Amino acid sequence: MINGSNTALMTFLIYTVAVFILAILSNRVAKGKDFVGEYFLGSRSFGVWAFALTFAATNASGGTFMGFPALIYTHGWSLSLWIAGYMALPLVSMAVLGKRINQVARQSGALTIPEVLKERFASSVTGLVATLLLVFFMFFYIVAQFKAGGKILTTLLADDPIFQSIVRGVGTLTASVPGLDRAEPDYLVCLLVFAVAVIVYVVYGGFRAVVWTDVMQGIVMFIGVILMLGLTLHQVGGLENATRQMAKMTPPEFGQGVLRLKPNATEGVTVKKGVWIDDREDVLRVAESTEIPFAKKQSDPVRILRLTTESERERVRESIAKGLVPSLDLQVDVKTWDRYEFGADQPGVYLSNPGPHDSNSIGFLAIGSAISFMIFWPFASAGQPSNLVRLLSFKDTKTLRYSVVTVSIYYAVIYLALVIVFCCARVLMPGMEIDPDRTMPDLATQLTRNAGMPWLAGILVAAPFAAVMSSVDSFLLVVSSAVVRDFYQGFVRKDADEKRIKRLSYFVTIVVGVLAMLFVIDPPKYLQDLIVFATGGLAACFLVPLTLSLYWRRMTSAAAISGMFGGTLTHVGLTAWGYWQLGEFRAFEFLGMNPFIWDLFGSAITCMIVVAVGPKPNKKLVDLFFDRTT
Repeated sequence: MINGSNTALMTFLIYTVAVFILAILSNRVAKGKDFVGEYFLGSRSFGVWAFALTFAATNASGGTFMGFPALIYTHGWSLSLWIAGYMALPLVSMAVLGKRINQVARQSGALTIPEVLKERFASSVTGLVATLLLVFFMFFYIVAQFKAGGKILTTLLADDPIFQSIVRGVGTLTASVPGLDRAEPDYLVCLLVFAVAVIVYVVYGGFRAVVWTDVMQGIVMFIGVILMLGLTLHQVGGLENATRQMAKMTPPEFGQGVLRLKPNATEGVTVKKGVWIDDREDVLRVAESTEIPFAKKQSDPVRILRLTTESERERVRESIAKGLVPSLDLQVDVKTWDRYEFGADQPGVYLSNPGPHDSNSIGFLAIGSAISFMIFWPFASAGQPSNLVRLLSFKDTKTLRYSVVTVSIYYAVIYLALVIVFCCARVLMPGMEIDPDRTMPDLATQLTRNAGMPWLAGILVAAPFAAVMSSVDSFLLVVSSAVVRDFYQGFVRKDADEKRIKRLSYFVTIVVGVLAMLFVIDPPKYLQDLIVFATGGLAACFLVPLTLSLYWRRMTSAAAISGMFGGTLTHVGLTAWGYWQLGEFRAFEFLGMNPFIWDLFGSAITCMIVVAVGPKPNKKLVDLFFDRTT
């Protein structure tokens, strides 16, 4: 008999098979064409729907469907202010930069962003600096997407018996391996499966496969979010009811505790992460897996979450009574509980700015930070090489104009729906603070189970998986093109033949994918931390120097290099300062402003100084790119 988990898995597998079919078809279309131009840019031939959806899907990454929902769930409605600026991204990126960068790339024959800078200034050093910085920051982005992919598959396969037997075997093998012993075996297995799947179809299909799958994934994401919105509002009793419930909520508390067997126990117990314990007045959730040997009668100290809102405790008790959530009858001994630095014992904190925060006494989002994030998202995302390279691939100006409108509407619907859904998730699914990045796939599973349509979970989980795949495939190609086209072909062997370039492109894609997988075996708590660092870093490096290079006659190669280093050093410096001050992977908000503002300031000032005191621009290059009509 096929159970709910199997039907969801089958639905998801159908989607995955479709992705590989598109990769195979794109590989056949590419035969007979110039490998470099086709593999890295799809021969610059994409129309409105292909261009708009590949742009939208690439930006709607694992951060959108995993990291962003985790933050909404953890901090509440303040995330609507945090993400509001993203709606302006198409205007900043596509409208401001699109036509000009496409024109310069076609004039020079450039296929990558570092190559655009290299050809604009006829400077190999400029291209090399851009390549190295691109690879550095893009790697953090890829790592974040690999974590998201592993988390999604972990939820989808959680109840599959074959998967569980594999997990037990992997757990036994890795228990004594340094570096792997701390990783959760189920996540480790899913991370490997995700890595292999993405690497294979990117290597086989190239840029055209990425664009075609982005179109399908963009549609899947849109449908998945709309379905989830409908199911969520129905099961929570409407947005008004959800708001009333959230108005009563206070943040949970965490503590280090020992789990003990009851006096009547006859054997030891394996306690999995996420198990609930109804301990008299408290409702607790175990935040990490552990063992309670029968001879010892108790576990080693583990992290435990305690719910502080009565309505949340009642909902979990009802779920335990119906057997809908895993639970154990154990004794719990916790001496002290850690309260949120901002929001503890404050009903309604999830409905108002700045939102609760476990370690920051001023809350999650001060109003100054909210305003600066409205600048951060559209401009930081506009400076991403994975977005910029898509601006090299549309076929005409009409395509660009229609795509701006299409992507703007797409983002407005997606992000508003996500804020509503995951604020409601606080009511439907308490205690997800133990693993916030699993909120989206866990909610998809719960919604479809409650609706009596477990097969639909495959489609809903395919939405975040599509977001992750549509981003990671693009990032892999950006890094691969930077290494092969900009470094190897630009510096090592300029006369390399197509066969050698093809083999090296495949090899680099595989190596980068494998390295990303290894780096994320023991991932950070919040995936969004990596997203914000990589997004800010790439934009700090590229946005100002590239924009000035496209539109300012006086811009020089020395100024471009200085601007890239100026923005990068500011970004890394503020991040290091933030880690030292706050103890978390988050840039320091000097004067209460988003660090990205200071990154752009550092980059722009550096460019201006070097233009003022440095060498004059090459007149022939200025004439070529500013006075020549094409």
